[in-house]
Amino acid sequence: MITSRRMAAVDRNAAALGVPLRALMESSGNAVARRARELTAPGDSVALVCGRGNNGGDGLVAARFLDDRDVTVHLLGRPESIATDIARANWDALAASEIDVETVADSREFALGEPDLIVDAMLGTGITGSLREPEATVARAIDDAAAPVLAVDVPSGVDPDTGAAAEGAVDAEHVVTFHDRKPGLADHPDVTVADIGIPAAAEEFVGPGDVAVLGAGGDRKGDSGRTFVIGGGPYTGAPALAAGASLSAGADLAFVACPESVFEPIAGYSEDLIVQPYGEEGVGEGGTDADHLAPEHVPELVETAENHEDVVILGPGLGRHPETEAAARQFLGEFSGIAVVDADAVALVPEVDTDATLVLTPNRSELAELGGPETDDLVAHADDIRDLAADLGHTILAKGAVDVITDGETVRRCRAGTPGMTVGGTGDTLAGVVAALLARAEPFEAACAGSYVNGRAAELLERGSGLRATELQETIPVALEGGDDA
Repeated sequence: MITSRRMAAVDRNAAALGVPLRALMESSGNAVARRARELTAPGDSVALVCGRGNNGGDGLVAARFLDDRDVTVHLLGRPESIATDIARANWDALAASEIDVETVADSREFALGEPDLIVDAMLGTGITGSLREPEATVARAIDDAAAPVLAVDVPSGVDPDTGAAAEGAVDAEHVVTFHDRKPGLADHPDVTVADIGIPAAAEEFVGPGDVAVLGAGGDRKGDSGRTFVIGGGPYTGAPALAAGASLSAGADLAFVACPESVFEPIAGYSEDLIVQPYGEEGVGEGGTDADHLAPEHVPELVETAENHEDVVILGPGLGRHPETEAAARQFLGEFSGIAVVDADAVALVPEVDTDATLVLTPNRSELAELGGPETDDLVAHADDIRDLAADLGHTILAKGAVDVITDGETVRRCRAGTPGMTVGGTGDTLAGVVAALLARAEPFEAACAGSYVNGRAAELLERGSGLRATELQETIPVALEGGDDA
């Protein structure tokens, strides 16, 4: 089965792979016509009730394939109000035909007549909730008619994911749905699943559709989340890159908690970052002016992250001082929120019993330390990575020439990116992007989309070698908005 949100992503990914939405609509409409012919005889009357979106467009296409039936198309609204270019193009294709067309400007005057079959193409999987006018009045007329109803994708007014029917939803005896069955149709007695030519790669490979379905962030400060990077010590650039990338990916605020000894260089990277030192003068008071994360710093770091519901990024630039590793284990053991675990902190995860929700972003050597396969070919060992994620109970985004992303059940691949991404720091930007997206998506979905956005940002720079991780912060917003979907 496939949810409506996932179906929208797959449609968009198929278009990016060279199968345009208009071709998918042509296949969908043809499938509707095939089922309509199975339910009727030549010469029977078929009334197609079409909305102004792509679901209606499927119905408009179907009308062209029913040339041996007595077809009437009822368009709910004026032609100029058709919402999408491809639906409008199919309306125009009917203009030169002899198909009987009626535009319904006032639903109170809607009349079906006495057809042998009604095709409900008013609303598709993207519309849920109570029916509005003119659909509400027309739905009542459809249900009051004696003819059986064939619904396109889902009956209008039925939630495709839950099966919940709004008041006045169309009661359809038959359904044609596309690509895969929708969860809301699980108990429907007559559902035809039509293959409309979506390539398997549209589901398997992460693409622009995975980003598009995330939508925009909130309108108010704080709605798009805060990231809290715990890093730095022997390295200073990594935590700054992660925090900066999270801002580029839509986070409202980015904090970096670091040792007092590296506060000034990290704070000097960008005025956009809020840098908070721990040690004698900062977060986690009670310790000395340490040059690394230590256990005494952990309680206040946990309190800060949980009180502000921050998405934590643990690991960039931390190093592997024994006290730092002990502190990282302690943090994971006490923290119950959401975190991206990167770099030196990744290998510690199997040693900790945590209530936190984690996305792990290992490179190939870190994946081996985590307990995964030691290989340069992540794709060939995707099942092993999936099994590791299942054992750990966390999402894994394994970084390579082709990223492998899995939540322990589903495995996706992402091939966005360039050879120039072997430069240091691109993994830190990835951690920042994923953290920002976790404010509006589930972990697996955020990991998939983050992998694509980070790789696409590199592609938009149109450079082979010589790429610098800092430059990705300029193109991440463009990639997040879709780029040119290439």
